[in-house]
Amino acid sequence: MTNPVFLSAFDLTWADLAAVLLFAGGWIAYVYFADSQGQRVPSLHTSMDRFRRQWIVQMIGRDNRMMDVNVMRNITRSSQFFASTTMLILGALIAAMGYVPQAQDLVSGLPFTVKASARLLEIKLLLMVVIFVVAFFKFSWAIRQLNFCGILMAATPKTPVGDPEQLAAHINRIARITSYAGSNFNHGLRSYYFALAAMAWLLHPWLMVVATFGVIYILHHREFKSKTLLALVDEDTSAELKI
Repeated sequence: MTNPVFLSAFDLTWADLAAVLLFAGGWIAYVYFADSQGQRVPSLHTSMDRFRRQWIVQMIGRDNRMMDVNVMRNITRSSQFFASTTMLILGALIAAMGYVPQAQDLVSGLPFTVKASARLLEIKLLLMVVIFVVAFFKFSWAIRQLNFCGILMAATPKTPVGDPEQLAAHINRIARITSYAGSNFNHGLRSYYFALAAMAWLLHPWLMVVATFGVIYILHHREFKSKTLLALVDEDTSAELKI
C-alpha cells in the first residue's frame, strides 16, 4: 500500500501519522479532562488554591511580611529556572537540526528503531522545538503573573482598613492571579512530560504511542490520586481517594 502524496512529501508513514495524532489528541484531551475534572473532584492545583487564599489572608494580619516576600521569591525562581532551562534546550535542539546526518546515524544504530530519513528526523526535532516553545511561553507568563502578585501584595495595607468588601476583593484578586500562575507553571511542566513521549518518536512511532499513554497515566495519578494530594485534602475527602 503506497502512502498518499502528503505523507510521501514528508517521508511519513501511516504509523508516524497515527502516533503524532494520538500524541496531540492525548495531550489536548488530558488538559481538557484535568481542567474539568479538577472542578468536580480534588486535584493538586485546586487543593492548593485553598491554601493560596489562606496564605493571602494570613499575610493581611502580619506587620512583617518578609516571609511572604521570600515565599513569592522562591515560587518565582522555580518558574525562572524552568524558563531558562527551556531556552537552553531550545538552543540545543536548534543546533541539533544542523547535524541531522550524524543524528540519523546515531539513532539508526540503536536496537528496535525504525530508520528515518533526514527529512523525517528534522520533523521529529521540530516537534520537540514546538513543545519547548509552548513550555517557555507558559513559564514566562507565570513569571509575569507572579510579578503582578508581588505588586498587589505590596499594595495591601498592613492592617484591615477601609471597606471589608474591598479588602475581600483584593484578597481574591491576589489569590486568583497566583492560581493562574500556578496553572501556567503546571502546563509548562506537562510540556516537559509530553516532550519525553515525543522523544520516543526518535526510536519508533509505536513507542511514542506507548510513552504518550504512560505520561497521561503518570500525570493523572500525580494530580488526582497521589499521596501528596491525600495530605492536602480534608480528612473526609481523603477517605474517598485511593493511593
